[in-house]
Amino acid sequence: MEDIRLSNRSVFLVLLASILLGGVTYIAYQLTIRSGNNNPVRLDRVEVKDYKGKKLSSINDFVENSIKGPQYINKKTYELSIKGQVAKPLILNYQDVTKKYRHYEKVVRLDCVEGWSVTILWEGVLVKDMLDDAVPKKDAKTVIFYAYDGYSTSFPISYFYDKPIIMSFKMNKVEIPPERGWPFMLVAEDKWGYKWVKWITEIELSKDTDYEGYWERRGYSNTGDRNKPF
Repeated sequence: MEDIRLSNRSVFLVLLASILLGGVTYIAYQLTIRSGNNNPVRLDRVEVKDYKGKKLSSINDFVENSIKGPQYINKKTYELSIKGQVAKPLILNYQDVTKKYRHYEKVVRLDCVEGWSVTILWEGVLVKDMLDDAVPKKDAKTVIFYAYDGYSTSFPISYFYDKPIIMSFKMNKVEIPPERGWPFMLVAEDKWGYKWVKWITEIELSKDTDYEGYWERRGYSNTGDRNKPF
């Protein structure tokens, strides 16, 4: 009988340990999900952690919330078109954008409507420089960005001429990984995160001042101003 009691006690302890371990694993899993590290990005280079004394967030601090999940675009066949109300429509490949236009760096914070934020060192080209090459027509009022996954959002054309807004291809000194928007992500300063369109494939200049993008058609503010309710 003594042997049986010891055996039962052993089974009980094993079950208790399993339950406790499972609870700890679940808690750790939840913390991982909430911290945005549910799908860590593997990098070929080490990202910088601070810039000119300012501490930066990590690429892995983002929370994946795109409409169709990360997009993986073929580098060899990628093209960016700039069309619509322009005198000179453009079709650019990745090298055209990254080699032709002057590069700019800036530290900008992205604030998501879900309540999380990241501060990143972005490197990219001025949207204004590309628009200038396409020569906007006088009736061009709106700039619409389209993404590989079907996402879209828009801005008044003045947004890009009043502020040095960049379309970024690097974050924290490393090439933007596919999970974060390769090849290009718009650094939409002073706008909520849903205006920071990723996987950009097309830029259209339009007369339509009322164009609504993916989330805007679902009730979000069309201006997306960070200092106002979304």
